[in-house]
Amino acid sequence: MTTIIDAAPDDDELGVPAARRRSAELERQIHERPGRFRVLTGDRPTGRLHLGHYFGTLHNRVRLQNLGVDVMVLVADYQVLTDRDVADRLAEHVEDLVLDYLAVGIDPDRATIFTHSAVPALNQLLLPFLSLVSVAELGRNPTVKDEIAHSRQSAVSGLMFTYPVHQAADILFCKAGLVPVGQDQLPHLEVARTVARRFNSRYGPVFPEPEALLSAAPLLLGTDGGKMSKSRGNAIALAATADETARMIRGAKTDADRHITYDPVARPEVSSLVLLAALCLGRDPHEVAGEIGGRGAAALKAVVTDAVNDHFAPIRARRAELARDRAHIRQVLRDGNEWANAIADDTLKEVREAMKALY
Repeated sequence: MTTIIDAAPDDDELGVPAARRRSAELERQIHERPGRFRVLTGDRPTGRLHLGHYFGTLHNRVRLQNLGVDVMVLVADYQVLTDRDVADRLAEHVEDLVLDYLAVGIDPDRATIFTHSAVPALNQLLLPFLSLVSVAELGRNPTVKDEIAHSRQSAVSGLMFTYPVHQAADILFCKAGLVPVGQDQLPHLEVARTVARRFNSRYGPVFPEPEALLSAAPLLLGTDGGKMSKSRGNAIALAATADETARMIRGAKTDADRHITYDPVARPEVSSLVLLAALCLGRDPHEVAGEIGGRGAAALKAVVTDAVNDHFAPIRARRAELARDRAHIRQVLRDGNEWANAIADDTLKEVREAMKALY
C-alpha cells in the first residue's frame, strides 16, 4: 500500500502547536479519503492498559478503523525485555493486551494486530537504521531519559536506549504515514522521520516521513498527580473492577481548595479528575466543575467514580466474555502476524535493493 500525505511539514514546524494544526488538516484528509492512509500504533505488553491509553489513543484507533483507515496495531513484545519481571510472564501480558484491544472495539477483520517477535524482517531493519542515528541523538531523546530515570533496574539495557530507532522500524516497515500519539511521544516520532529522511537521502526514496495524529484530549494525570503510567502504579486499568476503580479514585491527589474549578495550570490534580469525568460523560469540563462547585473533593471523586464505571461497564463486560476464549486471542495474533510478515518481507527486499545488498 502506498500512503500519500499532502504538504508534509518542514523540520522546524514540528512543535506541538504546529503538530496540532497539521493534525487538523490530516483529519480533514482522512474524512475525505480514509483509504489513502495507513496508521501504525501499538503498546508494550507491560501490563493492562489504562484510562490514559483509552482517551489518549485507543479510542482514536477504533475511530480511524471505523472510518476505513488501514490500522496496524503492534504488540511490542521485544521491548519488554528491558523489564525482567514482565518478560517472565510475557505470554500472559501479550494476551491481556490483545484482550484490551478487542474489548475497546479494535476489530481484527478491519485492523491488523501483530507482535514484534513474530516479524523477523521488521527487526532486521533495526541494523541499517541504527547506522543513521548518533549516540548523542539517542541520549538527548526526552522519552528515553524519562524511561531510564523511572526504570526499576540498577542499569538499563541497550535495547531501552535504542527504543526510538526500534520504534522507527515499527513505523517504517509498513510505510505508515500516520501515527496516533500524545504530545509526549512527538520526540520518538521525530526519530522515525529522521531515519526515513536520512535513509532516502543515502540510498534512494523508500520510506514516507510519518506524521503525528495528536489526540484531542489533554493528558490525564495519574492518581498521584504524576504522569499516568502502568509502571508507577497510579493508573486505573481498563480491566479494573468497579470497586477497584472507586478505591483508586478515592485515593487520588487533590488540593486544599474546597470549591471545584477546572484550571489545568493552577489546579492540575483537581482538573485532571474533572477532565476524566467530562470525557466519560461527553461534556465540557467547566460545566462538570461548575455543577460540583463548593461540594468539595469528595463530591468530585463520587462524580468521577460513577462516570468512569458507567462509561467502561460495557468494555469490561466484553473483556470478561472474550477472556473465556483464549484460543481466539491466539488466532487473532496468528492472522495478524501472517499479514505483517508479508508486508515486512516486501519492505526489507526494497531496503536491500536500495542498499545494493541483494546477492
